[in-house]
Amino acid sequence: MPGEREHVFDKPHNVRRLLYALYSVCALLLGVEFLYHRHALHPWDGWPGFYAGYGFFGCVLLVLVAKLLRRFLKRPENYYGEEPEP
Repeated sequence: MPGEREHVFDKPHNVRRLLYALYSVCALLLGVEFLYHRHALHPWDGWPGFYAGYGFFGCVLLVLVAKLLRRFLKRPENYYGEEPEP
């Protein structure tokens, strides 16, 4: 629409900059994992990047379970009755 205000993320190069910044922060934090000594309770707690991988695969599992549940919980399009004609 004419006169509509342009937002920061309407430009693709701004989106790319944000993604590069996020990737850089993730790489930096993963690099710090090799320098920082944690007192692990379990053997896998001490692996570098364990919590990053655990969080990632946990989120992927949540999305897959949600897609599976959608088949059981989804309602038909006209669940609340027929839509009135304009």
